[in-house]
Amino acid sequence: MIKKLLQIYKMRTVNPVKRAAIVKETLGVRIGEKCEVYQGVNFGSEPYLIEIGNNVRLTKGVTFITHDGGVWVLRNKGLLKNADLFAPIKVGNNVHIGINAVIMPGVTIGDNVIIGVGAVVTKDIPSNSIAVGVPARVIKTINDYYENHKGSVDYTKHMNMSDKKKYLLEKYKLKK
Repeated sequence: MIKKLLQIYKMRTVNPVKRAAIVKETLGVRIGEKCEVYQGVNFGSEPYLIEIGNNVRLTKGVTFITHDGGVWVLRNKGLLKNADLFAPIKVGNNVHIGINAVIMPGVTIGDNVIIGVGAVVTKDIPSNSIAVGVPARVIKTINDYYENHKGSVDYTKHMNMSDKKKYLLEKYKLKK
């Protein structure tokens, strides 16, 4: 019990890349290289049914659900006594899953995919697409996303926090 509490505390204090390694080691999630797992990601009660590819970012509050809790009602009615209903989840390579998204049992997310903030993914999402909403649906391709944004991005990844703040305040003409 104490060991588990220490692991939970440790996960709160490490960077997202290191947190991915801890998730792999302690929960049994099959997770690839160069992944980021942010605070508050919930891998559910069967984390060993989850497979995550390489270069995947799981942002704050993402939840994976690998079982159908509705079977509880059938058990209480005397039907399907002692039954559960499980399905694995697979996330491909180069995927970004937005804040508070929920990934449901049996879902496969392809490669090069963006899942929007708060999306509830109930069906497979094909590679090279963007899915948003409740339930999530594909709204455009990655190429469409690139074409829509290539002229309006800011190249700030090389900047430190102070320089980025100064740049953005000047760009948007906001007072310091």
